[in-house]
Amino acid sequence: QQQHQAQQQQQQQQQAQQPEKVDNIAKVKALVGPLRDALSTTIKTSAQLLQQNNLNDAGTKGGDLNAPTPKFDKHLEEFYSICDQIELNLKTAKLCMQQGASSQQYLPIPVAPTQPNPAETNALSYSQYLDVVKIQIGYAKDIHDTLICAAQNISPSE
Repeated sequence: QQQHQAQQQQQQQQQAQQPEKVDNIAKVKALVGPLRDALSTTIKTSAQLLQQNNLNDAGTKGGDLNAPTPKFDKHLEEFYSICDQIELNLKTAKLCMQQGASSQQYLPIPVAPTQPNPAETNALSYSQYLDVVKIQIGYAKDIHDTLICAAQNISPSE
């Protein structure tokens, strides 16, 4: 049995070491099941606590007073944690889509993955693409520096 457990641990370590490229939408889809489970657990826990509080308020001793009380706050925190993960993945997916749309709008010429054929003149070579990106980065840096300078001029440091 120890050998079997050691093999399972090795497999888990190998799976953890293999980088998986999963897009944000796939991550959201993968989180829907745990979100559903967390919501169900949270609702069940709240129902148990409400029932227990109702019995305590009524003065009945129908339940075991020494029974462990479910951790509602822990379950609720887990639910919110999964919601936050989903929200971040959806925001990231939205930003990626916006970036792709902007890329298509401002650089509609496709980038050739290898050396372009003589007949294919409407594609940028990779070196041309790098030059365009460097110019765009320089332009964005100039705008950033101008905004920083303007902000400092508006409210000078003491």
